[in-house]
Amino acid sequence: MEVASVFHVGPVGFTTPVITTWGIMLVLVALSWATTRHLRQDPGPVQVVLEGLIGAMDRAISDVLPKTSAQVLPFIGTLWIFVVVANLVGIIPGLHSPTGVLSTTAALAVLVFFSVHWFGVRSEGLRAYLKHYLAPSPIMLPFHLMSEVTRTLALAIRLFGNIMSLEMAVLLVLLVAGFLVPVPLLILHVIEALIQAYIFGMLALIYIASAIQTQQLRQSEKRDNHA
Repeated sequence: MEVASVFHVGPVGFTTPVITTWGIMLVLVALSWATTRHLRQDPGPVQVVLEGLIGAMDRAISDVLPKTSAQVLPFIGTLWIFVVVANLVGIIPGLHSPTGVLSTTAALAVLVFFSVHWFGVRSEGLRAYLKHYLAPSPIMLPFHLMSEVTRTLALAIRLFGNIMSLEMAVLLVLLVAGFLVPVPLLILHVIEALIQAYIFGMLALIYIASAIQTQQLRQSEKRDNHA
């Protein structure tokens, strides 16, 4: 897919994926404000759906981080919702999924990268968190750093590759078969978009859990040694 600048502000060009991404964010913020401004004890159908969605995400996070799910839920939940919408926006005629562009998925992967260290430092402190890069021996430091970089790259490329290939496959089938098979293609797109969003969020959750649980394991070992 060609990434062209729609307009420029000085030397900065705004491409269609950037505009689509900001449009998605604005729509999600507006919907969040509209659906949460009148929450009630006796919920209506919209509130029931929202509570069910948040409850499902909370249970998925609690399975990985039972003790700190409340801290991670806002970030992982927002990530899930954004990636789902960004993946699905490609089914709208004239629009393309911004996650089918490497720059978008790279930005998401960098966001996950920093969030992992944020939650890790928040769990016990900067010095204690940095010590795990030297465990079990300082010789492991380059390998730990390489692991951080490679998994961030893999996170970005995995989502980009799957969404880009999905859109290309849909386009090729439509060119060959015309519009005789729109419903199966639409279902395929929706299912694949949901799966890729779930995988992306779960990988981010696992990375965060590894940072937090490393500190919890260290604390547990310290308590055992003192006992």
